[in-house]
Amino acid sequence: MKPERNLDNRKYIIGGIAVLIVIIYTIRLFALQIMESKYKDYADSNAFLKKAIYPSRGVIYDRNGKVVVFNRPAYDVMMIPRDVQDLDTLDFCRAVGISVESLRKRISEMKDKRLNPGYSSYTPQTLLKHLTAEDYGRLQEKLYRFPGLYIQKRILREYNYPGAANILGNIREVSPSDIERDSYYSRGDYTGDLGVEKSYETFLRGEKGEEILIRDVNGRIRGHYEDGAHDKKAISGKNITLSIDMELQTYAESLMRNKIGAVVAIEPSTGEILALVTSPTYDPSLLVGRQRGENYKTLRDDPLKPLLDRSIQGAYPPGSTFKPTQGLILLQEGIINENTLFPCSHGYINGRLKVGCHSHGAPLPLKPAIQTSCNAYFCWGFKSMIDRRAKYGNPANAFETWKNYLVEMGYGYRLGIDIPGESRGFIPNSNTYNKVYGENRWSANSIISVSIGQGEILATPLQIANLSATIANRGKYFTPHVVKSVQDTIIDINYTTPHAVSIERRHYETLAEGMRMAVTGGTCRLANLPDIEVCGKTGTAQNPHGRDHSVFMGFAPYHDPKIAICVYVENAGFGATYGVPIGSLLIEKYLTGDIAENRKYIEQNMLNANTIINSGVKKH
Repeated sequence: MKPERNLDNRKYIIGGIAVLIVIIYTIRLFALQIMESKYKDYADSNAFLKKAIYPSRGVIYDRNGKVVVFNRPAYDVMMIPRDVQDLDTLDFCRAVGISVESLRKRISEMKDKRLNPGYSSYTPQTLLKHLTAEDYGRLQEKLYRFPGLYIQKRILREYNYPGAANILGNIREVSPSDIERDSYYSRGDYTGDLGVEKSYETFLRGEKGEEILIRDVNGRIRGHYEDGAHDKKAISGKNITLSIDMELQTYAESLMRNKIGAVVAIEPSTGEILALVTSPTYDPSLLVGRQRGENYKTLRDDPLKPLLDRSIQGAYPPGSTFKPTQGLILLQEGIINENTLFPCSHGYINGRLKVGCHSHGAPLPLKPAIQTSCNAYFCWGFKSMIDRRAKYGNPANAFETWKNYLVEMGYGYRLGIDIPGESRGFIPNSNTYNKVYGENRWSANSIISVSIGQGEILATPLQIANLSATIANRGKYFTPHVVKSVQDTIIDINYTTPHAVSIERRHYETLAEGMRMAVTGGTCRLANLPDIEVCGKTGTAQNPHGRDHSVFMGFAPYHDPKIAICVYVENAGFGATYGVPIGSLLIEKYLTGDIAENRKYIEQNMLNANTIINSGVKKH
């Protein structure tokens, strides 16, 4: 019995080994045929040439139907390395206008898997990018001489205006991380970079098509596989209509030339942004074509930082444009009424603490305090609220109440504009000061500068313009956005739903009247237009690094607002010096289409002014 048991055991062992061998071979065949793409690539490349068909990218229009961005064809030379035999490099280089050394360098980089991780000699590789139409024509005539090469048609962007680069963004070649995140992309594809090109990429890009060409045994193309039955047509991207008025945008950029800062103009009733200017800026066409990389490096290294979108990324002290928020909070909390008087002996003086002010009548109530931009009024009002222990218990509780109103008004957090990169600014909370002074060891006097938009307070020009729109609407705002509509698409409901502030409308009426008084007889007199009731507020924001910043916010008309605006000019002095004239010119231009003859001198002054010399930044 013992020999028979050994025989049985041996039979199972041999059978198990046979099964194991079959499993190993099966796994290896699966790996070779399915998992190892190079064998599949090799087999496919012998029989087929698959060519991507790139769709037309969506056209971008302004709010008035003017074409802003459109497409032009570009041509890439593609290479299937295994199919290239005895390439006549000199003839090829003459056709495309490059040197033999440049071509050899490009081929070497293409085959370097550190620089081109997806390289395979069986699949198409990009040899040259962005041939001009002339180069394309010359090469097309003799392409038959260069087996293994073919031309891939692509789309590049063309611009009708040399501005609005911060809004539009640009397109760039995809990175490995882009491909990993989105299976739509392949090596050599393009994707939106910055601006609406990035945030609306999935609408603009369309859907790629594909044509499958059949090869003969010698690798020559013999036509479409099964007469094109498996080809797929490209679907064009969707067109986009901006909320931007390009005439206003271009005019605003001209007024901000040779200045550092930003302009934001909003239609209050919709939240649609009419102009979004950062200065200095650049021509978006610089980031198109073969020179893109070199031009990008130049812009990146520029000490004036033209790639920084100051309109949404610049975090600045809002200065006196912040005072309307203080008036609204003090009214709503019952700290003051519109007739409450506070003194001003050329500033807020409390013990050894003094915050300076300019000469005007005093004591004065709220609306004249807005009209004259009285620092003392808002310091005393802030002190009356923060130190009112009978109402709030302690300064920290009062401060949290104060801060929460500001958050409702759109400060301290991103508003949610539909282009990337928005800053949140900064509104401190009570813990900020507990850490500095100790819990319950600080009072209004410790932080009095925040009441006039200084100290720790930081805001973006977008947030300041949004406050102006909120006052124009008497207590509500719509999320600011730069895209008005997308072809065949319902716009995001977030942009059509109003945000209400828990401050009564009557208090906004009071502040609007004070801002109107600032234009008719206060700090904003240059904004007083004969046929348009403008409301405004200046700001002179202290700058520890140099000359003060000039700020203006306003809206018009008073009773039927069509435009709300913020102008912020760095290192430009008083708000009335640059902020008010630039803001008033833009309001006039938008509402009337022109500048009155008797105001042309203001326009010329602003067009010719140069405040960069005050910035301390040295241009290369």
